[in-house]
Amino acid sequence: MDSVKLIEVIRAIGSRIEEEKDFLTELDNVIGDGDHGINMARGFRAVEEKLEGLEDKDIGTILKTAGMALVSTVGGASGPLYGTAFMKAAMVMAGKTQIDMDGFLSCMDEAIGGVKMRGKAQQGEKTMLDAMIPAQDAMRQASSHGAEVKAVFEAGLKAAREGVEYTKTIIATKGRASYVGERSIGHQDPGATSFTDILETIAQNV
Repeated sequence: MDSVKLIEVIRAIGSRIEEEKDFLTELDNVIGDGDHGINMARGFRAVEEKLEGLEDKDIGTILKTAGMALVSTVGGASGPLYGTAFMKAAMVMAGKTQIDMDGFLSCMDEAIGGVKMRGKAQQGEKTMLDAMIPAQDAMRQASSHGAEVKAVFEAGLKAAREGVEYTKTIIATKGRASYVGERSIGHQDPGATSFTDILETIAQNV
């Protein structure tokens, strides 16, 4: 994937988030502030504006620009978390004009580390990490066994979707969702859901 293709993919993510905005907000109404979809859609609209004229920039610059736009425009926890994820990924890709599967997996490693650090969270606490980490583990395993790109993403998506389902079974212990305690059981995490939407969009466009 080169810089032009990456910009196309990020724009496709923005379109997907816009489509899922109401559903993501509905999920967040139950266990959070009720603004996850609205905030994410606003953030990716800001990203769209910042991407203009970046086609000749390196991958790292594009990812950093997207991350900074998300941090500055998305309210709640999701802005800092997703923004940090993009900016940490940008550090791996600084100066590079192509991104392959190894590069993508390295970006995911850094993104997960950034989310853990910024959110002070771990897997099993009903957050986006419950989709991110299983997806990354599954993709790394598939890639290490020589799977084609499409199959690697399919493995990651399967694990991410299972992670979303898993969030229905556990109590939220981080963020606003932690306030509702046991009432959060039975409801899927909005962040894990939006991450899975993003991963699916990337898979459909690589």
